[in-house]
Amino acid sequence: MGKHRILILGGTTEARQLAAALAQRGNYDSLLSLAGRTAEPMAQPVPTRSGGFGGSDGLAEFLKIENFDLLIDATHPFAARISHNAAIAADQTGIPLFALRRSAWQREPTDSWTSVHSVADAVAALGTTPSRVFLAIGRQEAFHFESAPQHSYLIRSVDPVTPRLDIPYAHYLLATGPFEEAAERGLLIENRIEVIVAKNSGGGATYGKIAAARALGLAVIMVERQQPADVRTVETVKDALGLVDHLFSPEMKRGV
Repeated sequence: MGKHRILILGGTTEARQLAAALAQRGNYDSLLSLAGRTAEPMAQPVPTRSGGFGGSDGLAEFLKIENFDLLIDATHPFAARISHNAAIAADQTGIPLFALRRSAWQREPTDSWTSVHSVADAVAALGTTPSRVFLAIGRQEAFHFESAPQHSYLIRSVDPVTPRLDIPYAHYLLATGPFEEAAERGLLIENRIEVIVAKNSGGGATYGKIAAARALGLAVIMVERQQPADVRTVETVKDALGLVDHLFSPEMKRGV
């Protein structure tokens, strides 16, 4: 009997961990797909491909041509487009799909959060009074803040923001997590930050800035996740592995 073919849409720590765990099992043949937006991606434990598929139709064709048996969406919680395309492609092909999504951060009683639906909404939430702002949203949507040039920005990203923003006060910081709370607190104090703009990505790797903001009494404008399509979702790699085994179990094959 041949190995079960699994396509993992990745780019997250959880995707890499899941791929590594599946690689240790002899009955799965996994391919990890990366968006190709990071200039120097980390080494991966299974074969990889990089770049888009050409929308939902292209993904559906790829799934059929390559004879995949399962599609796992383990992309970033804010990678809405590929998640949407994955749901459509799974429906078109009849190939099972589930999502691996780390749980979102939860507001604590002493947090000072303003929750918004989008990065554009976060710009408006900053208001008109000049503030010192820490942008921790990555590079792709930083351009929205050109419409609020009165603020001073510290912009942190894995890869450079190109082109740089057309605003008078911006400092760029290239860094890759994880970021510990103590270091984040020092960064915020050193740069006299007054408000943080962040995406509710969940997980521990970038939570340090949220804990530091709480300790320092700083405001956080939190871009919340939009509800994904009606796709079965698990929150941990362990649960993902259990679901993979269940989907390929003899009982499932017999339709029990």
